[in-house]
Amino acid sequence: MSSQLQSSTTRGYVLVTAAYNEEIHIERTIQSVIAQTILPLKWVIVSDGSTDRTDEIVLRYSKDHSFITLSRITDEHPRNFAAQVMAINHGFTLLKDLDFEFIGNIDADISFAPTYYETLLERFACDVELGCAGGFICEESKGVFTDRLGNSTSSVAHAVQLFRKSCFDVAGPYQALKFGGPDWVAEVRARQFGWKVLSFQDLKVNHFRPTASAGGVMRGRLRQGRMDHAMGSLVLFECLKCLRRFDESPRLLGALLRFSGFMIAYLRGEPRLVPDDFVAFLRQEQRQRLRALVGLRSTTHSLDSFRA
Repeated sequence: MSSQLQSSTTRGYVLVTAAYNEEIHIERTIQSVIAQTILPLKWVIVSDGSTDRTDEIVLRYSKDHSFITLSRITDEHPRNFAAQVMAINHGFTLLKDLDFEFIGNIDADISFAPTYYETLLERFACDVELGCAGGFICEESKGVFTDRLGNSTSSVAHAVQLFRKSCFDVAGPYQALKFGGPDWVAEVRARQFGWKVLSFQDLKVNHFRPTASAGGVMRGRLRQGRMDHAMGSLVLFECLKCLRRFDESPRLLGALLRFSGFMIAYLRGEPRLVPDDFVAFLRQEQRQRLRALVGLRSTTHSLDSFRA
């Protein structure tokens, strides 16, 4: 390990995972983490009232790996996006007294290479302005894991967001929102406070559950459209973003449903769920990307950077 990397990881990284009935996938995630060439200082797995073997699996691994901690939430509460955010933030509170440099969220249904975090920490060490980073999400299609269409180098998926602590202190914690999108808010806030947000295509993360599949894929697409409106997205930006997703399973129907969800919320005049300054900054970014698309301004953003 280089001296630069050693100095940047002296205080290491910590992770949080919110898990609800993840017995099918969580063991692969655990095996990915314990195989890392640089292990986390602490990994809090918050079991949010799981009724399957999730807790049993986590406890079995925690006996041999002291950095793994199981925290169980038993209070009755609705199963929604707010519940997941509350579980993650609960995990963050259990880490607050530790001395660390980086803090991240990982989902309980992913896997990645043993050098994933070592490489990611090297990227942070090489760029002091990098505040949030992660890999590209890959999902299975016809038995092969390929890059998800919604991947963008300027956006980091919720499943693998790793923050420099000084960035997370101003961009976090995650906000509980009716239609989801706490990761989106966090990374936009990070940029708003002057931090870079980057996703690296060479760092592959296999995701075993399709995006927006909770509650049904079709319902998920409608929900994503309402989420986009709740965040303050521009109508034209939303239209072009959905057009870009015509190749995404279930292709045309999914894109139309997402745009329909957005327009339903728009026509109903549904309220924004984020502060006005957030909406203003997000729209400024979207206008820059729209100008880049039509060649009116030179910028690093393009249609490929339209957020999922």
